[in-house]
Amino acid sequence: MSLVLDSAAQDLLFREARTANTFTDEPVTDEQVQAIYDLVKYGPTAFNQNPLRITLVRSPEARERLVRHMAEGNRPKTATAPLVAILSTDHEFHEELPKLMPHAPGLAETFFSERPVREAAGSLNAALQAGYFIVGVRAAGLAAGPMTGFDFDGVQKEFLDADHTPLMVVNIGKPGEDAWFPRSPRLAYDEVVTTV
Repeated sequence: MSLVLDSAAQDLLFREARTANTFTDEPVTDEQVQAIYDLVKYGPTAFNQNPLRITLVRSPEARERLVRHMAEGNRPKTATAPLVAILSTDHEFHEELPKLMPHAPGLAETFFSERPVREAAGSLNAALQAGYFIVGVRAAGLAAGPMTGFDFDGVQKEFLDADHTPLMVVNIGKPGEDAWFPRSPRLAYDEVVTTV
């Protein structure tokens, strides 16, 4: 095998990991979330722009407000997961570029002065970061249940502002009973990779 990562780690992060639909009641701590972020913040993005923002839904009142905006089939999962994160794109990410790219002064003004450009770049790069976040949750020995089945406008109005657009809601915790659906098929290498 050509991978450096050992087989157990490959299983943990990819082969055995699936979207969790049930969770135990074991809490997810702030320390665990900090460790996840401190790992995944190193994932690559264009111009190191870091547009992903994470809103942790911890209080019962906030959870109730969020559940109202979830699709009906996602409500029980979101109501019972130990922790729920709303992942969103910050369309004003360019304001952080002087700190994130100090060797490239003027980058924000040169490339990201217009809102439509920021929205396109921010959405793509926040989606990359969301993928890293899910893998980071798995690396912490937890299960992730990412979902896009919710009222995006409702979640934005309830938890965010006009400069932040929700990407997904992620339930997080230790997997519970019957947490997994059967593994769905994947495309084979030769169905995806073309050499030219």
